[in-house]
Amino acid sequence: MRPNQISLETAKMMAEKLNMPIEHVMHTPPHILMAKLQQAEAEKENTDET
Repeated sequence: MRPNQISLETAKMMAEKLNMPIEHVMHTPPHILMAKLQQAEAEKENTDET
């Protein structure tokens, strides 16, 4: 499987939000990355409300 076609800046941002190494971000299928980002955003919203 070839790496995702995203910029380095985007990969760094995703790695920080998901607490994952950049190498994992680059080789994780895009649909899984999007699901993890949605989950991280939902968790952030839940912690902000309290």
